[in-house]
Amino acid sequence: MIIEDEVKIAKALKKGLGENEYIVDLAYDAVVGKKMFLAASYDLIILDINLPGINGYELCKIIRNYNSQVPVLMLTALSATDDKIEGFDAGADDYLVKPFEFKELMARIKALLKRTANMMIPSGNVIKIADLELNMDSKEVIRDGIKISLTAKEFQLLEYFMRNRNRVLSRADIAERVWEIDFDTQTNVIDVYVNYLRNKIDKNFSVKLIHTQVGMGYMLKY
Repeated sequence: MIIEDEVKIAKALKKGLGENEYIVDLAYDAVVGKKMFLAASYDLIILDINLPGINGYELCKIIRNYNSQVPVLMLTALSATDDKIEGFDAGADDYLVKPFEFKELMARIKALLKRTANMMIPSGNVIKIADLELNMDSKEVIRDGIKISLTAKEFQLLEYFMRNRNRVLSRADIAERVWEIDFDTQTNVIDVYVNYLRNKIDKNFSVKLIHTQVGMGYMLKY
């Protein structure tokens, strides 16, 4: 589903995606988009931010309250780092700034759908380091018996850290593997998210798991 109030853009996207064998529903405002989301099952949602009535950030939060796994790609003219952080905090999985090349949009859609398909494979997978547990099935994170609430992007970042325990991860590594983008040296979004994660899984515990390797990146170790 595409939720976009600029009719020409929405119809052009539907046409392009249709030519690539995707079935697309359109909504031109958040109220209609919400009703359609609640009435059907979608594999992916492309969401504008500047919508009449409810904005894209608020709609994304509503979507996340009902479904924690459906991929949400924000497509917007808002390009500031703070706008991107707000989008990820609302629960978006990816963020693409207008204007964009259609082939880049297609690449991101395919990556999101592939990731979701992999998530749907039953794994019974629980990753554990020290007293920290990450459950891939229930999407729950628990430390020392305390349940910790993470956003979708924070969960992906923690999973990447835990699957690469005791390994130094550069900002470029994290950008490519978690955000699926090339690292932009002009933005501190990765440092901001690592700090978010530290505040949730390390701040209130005596043993710290996420460590900074000066000049190199970050490492999760115990």
